[in-house]
Amino acid sequence: CLAVRNSVGLLDYSTLGKIDVRGPDAVTFLNRIYTNAWTKLEPGRCRYGLMLDENGMILDDGVNLRLADNHFLISTTTSGAAKVLSWMERWLQTEWPDLQVYLTSLTDQYATATVAGPNARKVLQQVCQDIDFDNQAFPFMSFRNGTIDGINVRILRVSFSGELSYEVYMPANYGRHIWEMLMRAGEPLGITPYGTEAMHVLRAEKGFIIVGQDTDGSATPVDMGMEGMLAKSKDFLGKRSLSRSDTAGPNRKQFVGLRSEDNRTLLPEGAAILNEPAAPGVVPLQGHVTSSYLSPVLQQPIALAMIKNGLSRMDQTVSVALPDGTFAQAQICSPVFYDAQGARQHVE
Repeated sequence: CLAVRNSVGLLDYSTLGKIDVRGPDAVTFLNRIYTNAWTKLEPGRCRYGLMLDENGMILDDGVNLRLADNHFLISTTTSGAAKVLSWMERWLQTEWPDLQVYLTSLTDQYATATVAGPNARKVLQQVCQDIDFDNQAFPFMSFRNGTIDGINVRILRVSFSGELSYEVYMPANYGRHIWEMLMRAGEPLGITPYGTEAMHVLRAEKGFIIVGQDTDGSATPVDMGMEGMLAKSKDFLGKRSLSRSDTAGPNRKQFVGLRSEDNRTLLPEGAAILNEPAAPGVVPLQGHVTSSYLSPVLQQPIALAMIKNGLSRMDQTVSVALPDGTFAQAQICSPVFYDAQGARQHVE
């Protein structure tokens, strides 16, 4: 984690789902599947997408690329790859058979290496000479096609760590070769491989959600503080359900951060959250801890949680149940613990 924050790290991100979406009606289809709009996204650019089920609950998310006017490459969560493809095919085949859209799973075709950290650009400039990595030529949320050692690659400038970050897509059979080239190029900068657990810590420091961990099939975009992802100008799957009395009503659990009051206690994932300590019995449950880590850069525990009316309860103190039957006091806070302005991923 500290390598990514201070210099550069390398992550094998190949497990993400990847689906090729093409056809004359590709934009129409994606506009219906995702909550946000895709019509004005230009070829060469990326956009974060959020999809809901019929009940308005978050189903999956990922960064999507517009390769051409009628051609997209969408990414899904690792566990959601097959589910999302099946979901899309269901709607295409049973509800919208008039749409000319063709879906192909490419999950196994591409290996992906994420180069993240303040020195990420320097590493890639060593191995890829036919892409201009200058901030103006290669802005955040865009992608470029080039070569590494004669191998065609697609490089995305996106970030799940909050740092300057690039994702290198390459043919799967060349994955190890390019990984080793990146490691050699980054050796003078102290490049460090990091895995899924470190990735989870880095994204939690930034308040980025993981579908299936911070959500459980009962969370709407509004619950997660992502109301800005809901397009006002179009219809999409799940939109009508968001206006139901229960979905739009009060006392829903909302996504917030938690800080232990003593700055030492690591709050257990899944722990029950109460307004105040209580003896075993029937007590009003306020929510639960969804993610919890020791933050190396902040040198203190951090946690993410779903708490009833949490967004309106900032700075309030709650009690978190510990496995030994005692309680830890924690303060509700913003889920963004580090670089709240997002400056680091836009570094020149």
